[in-house]
Amino acid sequence: MNRAVATSQLSPAPGTLTLVAEFLVLFVTLPLAFRFKPFPFPPIPALWLVATYCFLRLWSDASFDRRRLWSPAAFPPLASQIFLIFLAIALGVGLSVYFLQPQMLFSFVRRTPWFWGAVMLPVLSVYPQGVIYRAFFFHRYRGLFPGTLGMILASAVAFAFVHIIFRNTIAESFTLIGGLLFAWRYQQTGSLFTSSLEHALYGCLMFTIGLGDYFYRGMR
Repeated sequence: MNRAVATSQLSPAPGTLTLVAEFLVLFVTLPLAFRFKPFPFPPIPALWLVATYCFLRLWSDASFDRRRLWSPAAFPPLASQIFLIFLAIALGVGLSVYFLQPQMLFSFVRRTPWFWGAVMLPVLSVYPQGVIYRAFFFHRYRGLFPGTLGMILASAVAFAFVHIIFRNTIAESFTLIGGLLFAWRYQQTGSLFTSSLEHALYGCLMFTIGLGDYFYRGMR
């Protein structure tokens, strides 16, 4: 008996009810709890706790390809496409802020440069989110949301929903669009490195261009 078979026998696949209950706790109950704050708890440590749970679940699952948790080789062939899309969106967002809310342009950098600098370190939040909303979500719930489109949509909606903690529709709308892109990229490449790098680009853009308030003010 090989190791994979032995491991799968020791760790049977969870039933549908277990998966539904887990999904409701992680992707509905926890965001609502942080939105309405029945108990005080900082969001970044909570993010890392959930990411650790998801990571350990994946690591102990013999049917999960651990290479998906990194796989940087998938990035170079897509680099030009990723950066061209990013530049086009960055230009559009930048011009929108300039003409519609000029006082916000680069305001976050000017007002709180120390916090802006911390945000530029994607390991603090981007990779953990990738573990939860891409690697874990796609593998764990593939039976609940069958089909490529179903998984991409479900991942994006869950990713956007957690942003209700920021109490504004701007954050929810942007993260829904971003969630679709990041989920599609993960589905396309099977590389959390690639989708997380793309996620980091847009996260850095939002905070640098002046929209950072929408992505943290509700937690103050």
